[in-house]
Amino acid sequence: MRLSNQTQTIIRDTVREIFGSDAEVLVFGSRTIDSARGGDIDLLVQTSTPIPQRQRKTLKLTARLQMRLGDQPIDVLVLDPETQKEPVHEEALRTGIRL
Repeated sequence: MRLSNQTQTIIRDTVREIFGSDAEVLVFGSRTIDSARGGDIDLLVQTSTPIPQRQRKTLKLTARLQMRLGDQPIDVLVLDPETQKEPVHEEALRTGIRL
């Protein structure tokens, strides 16, 4: 995976800060391929309970990560019991690496 241990810790801690301690985060997409170059950071945040103000928290997470990691493209998907699972969620769950 092309994320440093420090970056992984920042992502994991920031997700839990915003979405709660039971939130899990997976990195998927090009950052999981060691031979690739560049690319945005694709994250899937998953919880077993519904997330109130899901869109607001998603934007807050993206902004906070950009402040902590530097201005770089970060895409965040959220999956909770009220989210209709789409193919991109399935792909993230299948190929993602849990932080």
